[in-house]
Amino acid sequence: MSERGQEPDRAESLSSDEKEVTSSGTEGEGEGSTEEHLAGEASSESSSSSSSEEESDEEQEEKESPPSCNESGENCLPPCEHCRNENDQKEEVTPRRLAGGQFVLQLDAEGTYQCSLTGLIFEVTGCVKITYSLLSWSKYASLVAKPWIVGGPLFDVRCDSAPALTSIQFPHSLCLGDHGAGMAFKVLHVKGEGAAIEPSAAYSASHVRWVVSSLSPVGPLIQSQEPVQYHGAVILYKAVDEHPSLSFRVYVATNNDSFIKDISKAVKHSNKKFVKIDKPPVCQKLLQNGKRYRLVCEPEAEITPEEIEFVDGSLLKLKSYIEVYVEKPDEFTLSLVELDSDATVWKAKLRERDWIHYDQNKNEQKRSTGSVKKRKPAPSILEEGGLCSKKQKTGGTADGIGTKILTDQQLMVVAKQLGRQWKEIAIECLEMEMKNIEEIQGMEDEVNMQKFLVLRKWRDRQQSNGTAEALQRSLGDKGSYELELMLQGFSAQC
Repeated sequence: MSERGQEPDRAESLSSDEKEVTSSGTEGEGEGSTEEHLAGEASSESSSSSSSEEESDEEQEEKESPPSCNESGENCLPPCEHCRNENDQKEEVTPRRLAGGQFVLQLDAEGTYQCSLTGLIFEVTGCVKITYSLLSWSKYASLVAKPWIVGGPLFDVRCDSAPALTSIQFPHSLCLGDHGAGMAFKVLHVKGEGAAIEPSAAYSASHVRWVVSSLSPVGPLIQSQEPVQYHGAVILYKAVDEHPSLSFRVYVATNNDSFIKDISKAVKHSNKKFVKIDKPPVCQKLLQNGKRYRLVCEPEAEITPEEIEFVDGSLLKLKSYIEVYVEKPDEFTLSLVELDSDATVWKAKLRERDWIHYDQNKNEQKRSTGSVKKRKPAPSILEEGGLCSKKQKTGGTADGIGTKILTDQQLMVVAKQLGRQWKEIAIECLEMEMKNIEEIQGMEDEVNMQKFLVLRKWRDRQQSNGTAEALQRSLGDKGSYELELMLQGFSAQC
């Protein structure tokens, strides 16, 4: 790794201002070196580790898969022309995905390895198994106090042989250019209810290197004497509704996986339905904190707000966005312009075919039922699923209306819609373990029956909540669009 090591006077400064941050956000001056500070917490470290292993369901939901730009899952942002090219000798490895957005790497020899999905770089001295997941910074916002600001994504890292994992390099979202000398890099190391701000060993144009002291949530922080410039991304979503005009959400974000995943999660949990518009997200000009930007539409559209002041929203639970309303569903161009220089930061041309496939499928579904309020799939699917069986079980809902539990016939219809990735979906979305799937495969040879038995096991585990709506929530964006329509039809019946 071609690294910019901390200068001697800077290293002294970083060591002297070592701080302990409590969950209330207050700071106290550290007494002694980092090693002494960590040794004083050795007793709490093991309890923190054990409590983390038994984390609640709410905490598990915070762990998300990193965003990606292409089908392989690799981040496709091009190198910045202002940043120094890195020609490090490291082996790229692809992790296994586990349920809850976790990743696992089994490294068999000493070396330096880079995760192809997250950009994390691990330096190990021998054979290790590393488990890690992407976290949201907003959950730990109270632990980040000024003048420190977020520098990149936050990860929870675990290792079966902690001494063998010597250092971790975290990707950062900053463009250093010629201004790296004016920045101080550290990491936030979350421990139990509090956290420590620990020194970094070195930094480069793309990563911050940290010598592992203990394992728990860790992410890069920066302190800068000059305005910070970020590699940015613009992310588009279109609302799916009955209105003839078009409605879009435009998110302006730093190239920080935690930030981008928070956006995806916010859209997913919105009370409106959205479809992501696939356009190149990369900003061609750097984003800067405090600068103002304007979103422009040609031909003219209703944009709210017309101007924004950019801030890194990593610590904010609610992510800000720009709303765009277009009266005619025709092609148009969106541009993000920096007000000071009038330079175009990002630009994309949108055409009806960018979203028409989704809307056409939706309209066909509406026509097949003749109803807007009740969404139903084609009659053949309804009959095959036995949707109107009077013998179906029901489960109570909060408003007193009965919610139908999925029947065996409906589960078989769903099973036939699951593709080749059904095992991954079962593990990641339905909280199945591989041993459950192997037991089912040992009992049944036919693939559709295997899928059915997995779904039935999920339904029985859910008890009164084994409904189509609950299954759709569990599958999220992992199911096909046809499956989503089918489950919506199941929910709307009888």
